[in-house]
Amino acid sequence: MGLFSFLKDKGKKLLGKGNDDEAIKNEITSSLGEEAIDGLVVEVNDGVVTLAGVAKDNATREKAILLAGNVEGVESVNADQLVSPEIIEASNEREVPEPRFYTIKDGDSLWSIAQEFYGDGNKYKAIVEANLEVIKNEDLIYPGQTIRIPELA
Repeated sequence: MGLFSFLKDKGKKLLGKGNDDEAIKNEITSSLGEEAIDGLVVEVNDGVVTLAGVAKDNATREKAILLAGNVEGVESVNADQLVSPEIIEASNEREVPEPRFYTIKDGDSLWSIAQEFYGDGNKYKAIVEANLEVIKNEDLIYPGQTIRIPELA
C-alpha cells in the first residue's frame, strides 16, 4: 500500500542543494500548510523518499506523496508510515482504496485523462481540483508529471 513509483528524471529541481530531507519537507509543508501533517518526517535515500506522520485526511496524504514524487531525482515514495484518520480507522474495520496516480504522457490533455478514467471528459475539473498543488494552470500539464485521479462522489 505504501510504495509509489515516479519518473526519476522529471520534476521540480530541489535535491542536491543542501539538506534533501528538509527540501522535500519544506515543499510539502509550504504547499499543504504546517498543520496538514502532524509529525511529518521526510527521509531521502538513493532516490527513495520515505514519509511518516499523520495526515489530516486521505487526500492530504495522497497530495504529500505526489509532492515528494514530483521532484527530480525521486524514483519512488514509501508512504507506509504516513497515515490518515481513514487509514487508522480502516485498520480495524474496512479497506481504504489505493490512491490512483497517473503519469502524463505526450499528447495527453486533462480532458482525455478524464475520458479515460471517468468515461466523461467534462469531469476533468475533478482532476484539476484534486491536484492544485501540482497543476498550477489547467492548460499546462507536462509529460512525466504525476497526478492523482480522485474517486468521484
